[in-house]
This record gives sequence, structure tokens and C-alpha cells, in this order.
Amino acid sequence: MGPEQSLGAPLLLLLLQASMLLSLSWGDAPVLTSFLGNSLQNYTFFHTLFCQNEEPMVGLSEAFGGDQLFSFDFSKNSRVPRLPEFSPWAGDQRDIQTIDDDKQLCQSLQKALSDICEGQIPEARGNPVAEVFTQDPLEFGKPNTLICFVSNLFPPNIMVTWQHDGEPVEGSSPVFLSAVDGLGFQAFSYLNFTPSSTDIFSCIVSQEGNLFSTIAFWVPQNPIPSTLLENILCGIAFGLGILGLIVGAALIIYFRKPCACGAD
Repeated sequence: MGPEQSLGAPLLLLLLQASMLLSLSWGDAPVLTSFLGNSLQNYTFFHTLFCQNEEPMVGLSEAFGGDQLFSFDFSKNSRVPRLPEFSPWAGDQRDIQTIDDDKQLCQSLQKALSDICEGQIPEARGNPVAEVFTQDPLEFGKPNTLICFVSNLFPPNIMVTWQHDGEPVEGSSPVFLSAVDGLGFQAFSYLNFTPSSTDIFSCIVSQEGNLFSTIAFWVPQNPIPSTLLENILCGIAFGLGILGLIVGAALIIYFRKPCACGAD
């Protein structure tokens, strides 16, 4: 796409998010109220819906206190929890009709505003920044999860792929998109793995229409010693301790032994 584009997602996201934040009451967020009851006064809940001309054509994310809780699968009309801990609240269906109405409004506004503003507003794009880290402290041979965190993302149309030692890896999670302050986005992708000392993983972030990709590498650093290694080190330390006691006792006996020199 060229530098001059239709209005697309930027202003549309601003209008919809402002409208939702003004009109949303806690009673309109049944998932959140069932999650936290009435103790909501000190936190911010973002229910952000966006639509655009690129994939994903429409998206919805819900975040609480800056941490994403759910995305929304419009093909199944259901919430998708970002973490397994959020699964018990993902099945709430009380606001599905409202979400569908918001989707229709978003797409109608997008078409109308794009026709009006085409060629008038430059397209905004961010250069994605990616980093990879483990979910749990690194321990060789123990199952873990790699997390690829992508920030400075706009518009929210990316594809995340994984490689291990230069070869493609299957089985990664869907990409979880969420809005952040400033009308930007961030994304998470997860990959389950069992680490070894020779691993080299890479998270590759690409965008449609962009000739460049962002690549973040992960190699093992500062692993926690495994149980076997801990046992070996303990055994060596114990053996050295016993050896030290024996040598010390022998030296004490040797130096306390009376001199056998004869006297004339």
C-alpha cells in the first residue's frame, strides 16, 4: 500500500474506543463482574474492538489493568482466554449480541469513513519490536513455554512464526492481539518446548505489504541446575568434605606424635 491511504483503523479505533469507554458500565461487562465482583474502582478495563482492510478484518480484545484477559473468535462467537487460568470466565455469552452489533457498526463506519477520507490521511505504521523469554525459570529437560512479545505494533496485522535451529516449528498458539494506550497494539505468541543446552529458537514477525521481518532469537542463558547436576555437585562436595576431614585428622596425628630421637 502507498503512503496515502483510507482512514482505515486509526481514527476508527479512536472513535469506537472513546464511545465504548464513555458508555460502558460495569454491568455491561458481565465477564469482568463475574471475575472480580464489585472491587473494580481502582482498575481500568479495556474492551477494544477494531476493524480494518487487512487480516484480521475484525478483532476484539479485553484487558484488565494492562494485562490481556481475552481475545474473541468471531467465527465461533466465543472468547479465547490468553492464559489457561482465565478459561472459567471465557464461556460467558451474555454480551454476544452486543459484540455482534459493535462489529456491524465498526465495519459500516470503516466503509463510510474510508470513502470520505481516502487519500487524505497518511497511513500510520509502527516497526514491530519483538523479544523472546521463557514463562518459567529455565531448567534443561523440564517442559517450559517460550513467549514472543511484540510491541510497537500498528496496524494490528501480523503473522508470527517460530523456528528451531533454522527449521520451522509447528504447534505454536494463535497470536493474541491487545490494544494499549496511545492507540497502539501488542501481541503474544506461545510455544511449548523442552529446553536443551544447544537450542536456538527464533520468533519471526512479518506484516502484509512490509518487505522486512522482525526476528528475535532465544538461546539458553543462566539455567537452573537440574536435579541430577545438583546431586552430582552435592556428592562431590560431600566427598571433598570427607577427604578434608581425613587429611586433617592425619596431619593432627602426625604432628602430635612424640619425637623418637634418642638421648645419650
